[in-house]
Amino acid sequence: MLNKTYPYYLANQAVAANTDLEVTDKFSGEVATRVAMADAAAIDKAIGFAVEAMPAMRAFAPFKRQAVLEHCVKRFRERYDELALALCIEAGKPINDSKGEVTRLIDTFKVAAEEAVRIDGEIVNLQISPRANGYHGYVKRVPIGPCSFISPFNFPLNLTAHKVAPAIAAGVPFVLKPASRTPVGALIMGEILAETDLPKGAFSILPAHRDGADLFTTDERFKLLSFTGSPAVGWELKKKAGKKKVILELGGNAAAIVDGDQGGKLDYVVDRLAFGAFYQSGQSCIGVQRILVHASIYDALREKLIAKTKSLVMGDPKDEKTFVGPMISESESERLAGWMESAVQAGATIVAGGKVDGAMFEATLLEGVKRDTDLYRKEAFGPVAILERFDDFDAALATVNDSDFGLQAGVFTDSLAHAHRAWDELEVGGVVINDVPSFRVDNMPYGGVKDSGLGREGVRYAIEDMTELRLMVMRETW
Repeated sequence: MLNKTYPYYLANQAVAANTDLEVTDKFSGEVATRVAMADAAAIDKAIGFAVEAMPAMRAFAPFKRQAVLEHCVKRFRERYDELALALCIEAGKPINDSKGEVTRLIDTFKVAAEEAVRIDGEIVNLQISPRANGYHGYVKRVPIGPCSFISPFNFPLNLTAHKVAPAIAAGVPFVLKPASRTPVGALIMGEILAETDLPKGAFSILPAHRDGADLFTTDERFKLLSFTGSPAVGWELKKKAGKKKVILELGGNAAAIVDGDQGGKLDYVVDRLAFGAFYQSGQSCIGVQRILVHASIYDALREKLIAKTKSLVMGDPKDEKTFVGPMISESESERLAGWMESAVQAGATIVAGGKVDGAMFEATLLEGVKRDTDLYRKEAFGPVAILERFDDFDAALATVNDSDFGLQAGVFTDSLAHAHRAWDELEVGGVVINDVPSFRVDNMPYGGVKDSGLGREGVRYAIEDMTELRLMVMRETW
């Protein structure tokens, strides 16, 4: 079970400042633990410590950064079950998905440990004209400066890891605001980081209310803001961020196209679609929301997907048989239920699921959803998926692109030409062939276009954002 209370971390040190933040068990609704909350004064101190730590972090050798990351990997493995249970309780994530996220947390830190010692530069040939004869150019990467991180509730371990691990590898101090609904995993991460010899001020992990955390965005001492969360909040933060670099990993209403050549592989396709749409109650920005199926196999796939959807077990996330647990809150469940009802009133049909009880939202499949409804246009962020048929592959690509979002898309096809056309034409950050858009490996570049964000995560790509190029020009003789 969880500890009764958790401190926050200010300049590498645990501080039991208060117990003001109640963290609930998302299935029972009961208070599971209490967490220290940071006020504006504590956030200001953390930023000051991060600034002071910059010279020491810059001098903290790559092999030392690697050792810190390797220590984290070791301790995460030792505390695997504790981390998984904490995630299951605070996020309501089914225990099997929680274990999977701990595995990804470990993977992300492992990749960062490897990258920490290969942040290389390059030699630049300057002799492009006679006036540069005898000059040589050299480029290296240097830490950008103190960074501000704001992480979301839906992957509170791994999406936090995608900010913290590259920061350590890059040698930048950071101040992290974990989601107030799910702060415990980040605080356990802080406890483990506090065991290392990172310079004082290298990290602070400070739960804080959104309305009291403006310094994470506006303070000019930060040189980078990395935010993962909703588009409405992310774009507003960008407006307030000033001169600092901003990385936004926002939402999506991801689509999967099932081409007409998949008739003999429907069981595989259906299993992947059900996983992509309904795992962790659909609360993933790359969860499958729109499913476009070629008319030649639509009826067969529809029948199998309805049966699969109805078979998914909903219940206590601590039960290993559970596939669909609670949504993060009853208010989020009510919001999605309202969108679903509006879609039905506009002519849609619920073909599987549809029952809602508090935060518990049954895995739900609809067809005939009008393209101007909230359920189609916006990010559902819950266990709801939409079925529609198509006759022409290029028309299906256009349908996918008819969205304000562009994070990832999935395409099931045996046609190499169709795979490449999708890669060429789809306005998304990533195209996944023969799997769902929910697929992610933690070393790949990950991010979106349009309202889905700016920049890319994935350890090496995050390190590039957290460092700057510095050129040295040397004259051979003088």
